[in-house]
Amino acid sequence: MKVQSLLTLFTFAVVSQAAVIVPGATWTDTSGNVIQAHGGGILRVGSTFYWFGEDKAHNSGSFRAVSCYTSSDLATWARQNDALTPVSGTSISSSNIVERPKVIFNKANSEYVMWFHSDTSNYGAAQVGVATAKTPCGPYSFKSSFQPLGAQSRDMGIYQDDDGSAYLLYASDNNQNFKISKLDSNYYNVANQASSIQGATLEAPGIVKRNGVYYLFGSHTSGWDPNPNKFFTSSSLSGKWSSEADIAPQNTRTYFSQNTFDIPISNDFAIYMGDRWRPSLLGSSRYIWYPLSWSSGSPKIVAADVWTLDLSAGTYTAATGTTYEAEKAAISGSAKTMSGSGFSGSSAVGYLGKGGSVTFTVQGAGKAQWVALYYANADSTWRNTTISANGGASVLVDQPNTGGGTVVLSVPVKLNLNSGSNTITVSANQNNYAADLDKIVVYTAT
Repeated sequence: MKVQSLLTLFTFAVVSQAAVIVPGATWTDTSGNVIQAHGGGILRVGSTFYWFGEDKAHNSGSFRAVSCYTSSDLATWARQNDALTPVSGTSISSSNIVERPKVIFNKANSEYVMWFHSDTSNYGAAQVGVATAKTPCGPYSFKSSFQPLGAQSRDMGIYQDDDGSAYLLYASDNNQNFKISKLDSNYYNVANQASSIQGATLEAPGIVKRNGVYYLFGSHTSGWDPNPNKFFTSSSLSGKWSSEADIAPQNTRTYFSQNTFDIPISNDFAIYMGDRWRPSLLGSSRYIWYPLSWSSGSPKIVAADVWTLDLSAGTYTAATGTTYEAEKAAISGSAKTMSGSGFSGSSAVGYLGKGGSVTFTVQGAGKAQWVALYYANADSTWRNTTISANGGASVLVDQPNTGGGTVVLSVPVKLNLNSGSNTITVSANQNNYAADLDKIVVYTAT
């Protein structure tokens, strides 16, 4: 079986139609269950992609399982057996922490090697863990947990270069310094440190190599709260790294997400894999996957509500939709218009919920369609709102905080719309205040 590292270009004709990706929506597997693969990473084996991640269905930080999902298009995922499960009496028992699992293939040993952040429940151990298997989903056999080169390792990632050499990317020294260390030939241990970014306070790393340049992506340390993720560049993994630069507008805090892995698709773009963490309900944390484009010369996230990925062509397309401004819709009850420079047209509708609602008249295509709600939530906590089509049952939509003021983010929801005219009502029949609503966008892509 041919195994390719993700630094090669995905130009193979195994997908005949574009796959639809909707960042922030609830993603389900082929059995209809919510995908549990948080803090994850991707491995490609032939024409199959393997997604490893943390199973947080129990809504706890303690170790339940490293899940394994398979796909041929990066959008339709089937759950396989758990790749790694707790081992009593070891550093990966059910009372310990296992985070950010990443798997690479060792060609010399014909072996799959998983690395992960291994820790105690109070994050006092600050170790990496290693497990191995002869098949991609395993199950994996736990080998050991340790501090690489005697130094702390918390948030981490793994990068495999063109020549097969592999590197640990990790936050060290109480998260103050970020280090890159080369693995030994078996990928079981760390051989030597290649480089370090002192005082970086960097975590959640990933690397993409493009035109001989290494692009290091990561977030700063702010607990479970998102922050503006950055990129650094270097011509060598052992060389000096550039100063940091943004991959998204700073006020969006990377569209309320944190990098976990970055998948090169062609020389023009990669996929930014992010987690939208919800610490009070970790199993409800969502996946934020966006195109990461070099069209401007440096990597920038393309914040598409709905986008399609064509692996055979190595291209993506951001879906187009019809925009309906909230201030131009029918406003009811205590809801009222408000102004702010962050809103489109400088206007939005606030005081929604607790009797306030807004109803849009939109055109539908006679099928289930994605509808993105653009909102501003200045609270430090999440809000939620209801949405319904044509007087039907309400759907509850979570609204993460947007960082204050009139910073606007979007959350997608799928609604069944009739062909022709439809009504969409937001925030009716709810006892809590919803976020301020800027607009909605109705997409035809499904």
